[in-house]
Formats: sequence, structure tokens, C-alpha cells
Amino acid sequence: MENVKISIKNTSNPTIIKFEADQFLTKHESYEFNTIDDAAPSPIAQQLFYLPFVKKVYISGNFIAVERFNIVEWSDVQDEVAEQIETYINNGGIIINDTSAKKKVPVTVYAESTPNPAVLKFVANKKLVNNYHEFKSIDDAKNSPFASELFHFPFVKSVFLDENFVSITKYDIADWNEITVELREFIRVYIENAKDIVLIDEQNSVEKTNEVLDAKFEAHDDISKEIINILEEYVKPAVASDGGNIEFQSYDADSKTVKVILQGACSGCPSSTFTLKNGIENMLKEMLKGKVTTVEAING
Repeated sequence: MENVKISIKNTSNPTIIKFEADQFLTKHESYEFNTIDDAAPSPIAQQLFYLPFVKKVYISGNFIAVERFNIVEWSDVQDEVAEQIETYINNGGIIINDTSAKKKVPVTVYAESTPNPAVLKFVANKKLVNNYHEFKSIDDAKNSPFASELFHFPFVKSVFLDENFVSITKYDIADWNEITVELREFIRVYIENAKDIVLIDEQNSVEKTNEVLDAKFEAHDDISKEIINILEEYVKPAVASDGGNIEFQSYDADSKTVKVILQGACSGCPSSTFTLKNGIENMLKEMLKGKVTTVEAING
């Protein structure tokens, strides 16, 4: 197994910092500790309470959140805390050794329509994966027990996972009115039972580490970097809210053509051409005047 990498994430509360791992630390379970005695089931939480500024420790999914007392500022100590957590985990330290201590958060799942009538988005109140995953068939889903089980429903055509949602594409023979409740309940129970969503895929994890992604970004020309930044900031959040994803594929300076990959609800969506031409293409033309003339989806 690859060594865990810890990154520092700010929260809306200035007294709380999230130390986010690139692997799951718990199986979709949440723990909250208010004192060192309260943290007896978690050796790492107890270790953190020895720091005089630690007020509360919260462990869930792929992160450890720490609330501080006002005797210090996070900017002065966060790097040392991140290093301490990373070293502890990579030395084989135990996160939780008593499952009875977990404080379960009830799982809720709701269905949300998307611009693609063949795709429904199921949103959970828990984080499911760190990175997006797309499965076009049960053979593709060998590293995802969750997607594999979804493919056992005869009406499931493809599965797209990202953060806290799963977008499911159905075959035309099925009607959402007849299958939505069944799918939603299956997804809710599956998550509540803390079953594996995606198995550790070393190749996939390596390809999506911050270091590798940064290296890939730096390898692009300056215009491509501008395009990627625009897509990340202005397009991806809207696309994700519709149950999909968009990835930059290439930029041709001679033809001024941008090629992208559409995933999830965006792939095969009847409105995707309109979105590309009247949304993304116009935005890039406006923000990068004279540098972009056409945006094409290589799979849309």
C-alpha cells in the first residue's frame, strides 16, 4: 500500500482545520472526541490531545478535523500537526481500535434529476470516494464492489461516482418512476453497512495524487493551463451539480480547438451539445479572446 499523504484544508470555522488523507481512514464511519478520556478508542486522537491547543478531534472518512483553543493560530502549528498525523499513520499507527465507540450518522440518500433524461443522480450525506470513477460495464467495475452490485440491476447501463454522489445511466426499457425507490434504498443500505465503495486501485490513486496532477498541469502550454483553470473554476462545479464531470483533453493552437471528455450525466446528454456551444465555448471565446474558436467533446 502506498504511504498516506496528508494535506491541510481550511474550513468555514477558523478554529477548525481538516487534515485530509489521500486514502480512507475509516469505512464511512464518524467519530467525535471531546477529551483525551473520551478518545480512548482512538490512539491517534489521544496523541493529538497531548497537544495543549487541541480542543476537539473529529475523524470521518478520509480526514481528521481538529478544533483548537485560541492560545495559538493554525498558521503557526498546522504543518507540524499534519506531519505528526502523516508519520503516525505511515508507521502503522491505529486510527480506531474499538468499533463500538463510533457515533453513527444516519445515512440519507436522495434522488436528483439531471439534464440527461437517462441519468439520475443519487446524493448521499457521506463522502463516498476521493476521486471520480466511471464504469461503463461490469467488467470496468472490478475494483468497485458497489458499482459491480449496481450492474446486477438489469436496467443499469453505466455508473459514475464522485465525492458524495453516484450518477446512474439506465437503459431505455426502464422507467425512472418504477426503479428510483428501489435504487435509492439499495444505495442507502449499502452505504449504511459501511461496505467498500471502491477498492484501493494503486494505479488510479497514483495517477490522481496531487503531485502527479501538478506535474501533468505544468507539462501543458500556457493557453492549455488557462483553459484548465477556467474549466476547474467555472464549469466543473456546475457540471458536478448535474451529476457529471468534464475533463480537459487537448488544445490545438493552429485550429484553436479545445477537446474535452464528458462523463456521468453529461455523456450522451441531449443538451450537452447546446451546453458546449452556448456555454463553455462562448465562455472560453470571451475569456481567451482570439485563442479559442471551437470546443468539442470527444465522446459526446
